[in-house]
Amino acid sequence: MTLSVNTNAGAMVALQNLNKTNAEMGEVQNRINTGLEVSSAKDNGGIFAIAQRMRSQVAGFGVVQQSLDLASSVTDVGLAAGEAISDLLVEMKEKALAASDVSLDSASRTALDADFSALRDQISTIVSNAEFNGTNLIDGSVSSITALANADGTNTITVSSQDFSLGGTIVTVGASDSIATASDASTVATALETSLDNLNTSLATLGTDSKALEVHNTFVTKLSDSVEKGIGNLVDADLAKESARLQSLQVKQQLGVQALSIANQAPQTILSFFG
Repeated sequence: MTLSVNTNAGAMVALQNLNKTNAEMGEVQNRINTGLEVSSAKDNGGIFAIAQRMRSQVAGFGVVQQSLDLASSVTDVGLAAGEAISDLLVEMKEKALAASDVSLDSASRTALDADFSALRDQISTIVSNAEFNGTNLIDGSVSSITALANADGTNTITVSSQDFSLGGTIVTVGASDSIATASDASTVATALETSLDNLNTSLATLGTDSKALEVHNTFVTKLSDSVEKGIGNLVDADLAKESARLQSLQVKQQLGVQALSIANQAPQTILSFFG
């Protein structure tokens, strides 16, 4: 190798290697700081694009879960109200059957009718207050509610409403019905029996819809977790491996500095030629 004070080829090689080592150290330190092997498109454009698409799916799953939670809450409130109404109808039927006894005295019949009216009016109170986030599934104000079922919004789950209002097709007992006479009580008792059958069928439908929302929510949660795990497999750094690599590069960096120092001393030997 030619000795020259103008060109130090050895120093150039040493500097190139040292710069390469420093660049590798910067890469390792970035992986340690972020925990990611692929943190930007310049690390690996293909993998980064796949990971970003999967992150978008995970974000979509989060919205789906929120939608399912909201629909579940609305449905569960309706279910709770319907179950309370079913209990009231059972009590009302008990009062109506008691009042249908023709031998009942006037005072007892009046007391039974007052209890019946209070229970009847309580149904209207429950129906009007069975709402969540402004949505009432049992007063006939909506025909159905929908929840998102997938991350791109193309599929939905529909929950049909059930109208539990007095005098409707489910609860056939009217808002002004009474058991003031034995004949009225007998008629109302029959209507209550029909109402109970209708209501229990509607509650079964609501219960099935609520279970479907719950099952799908569980599935979406597991699916989201699986996708997140897949993202981790693609882009997460093996920190144990990176730690070992960092130590190796630190030694290599120190040796590179020494090699550059030795190379920089080479032109000094030229002075001995002119001593």
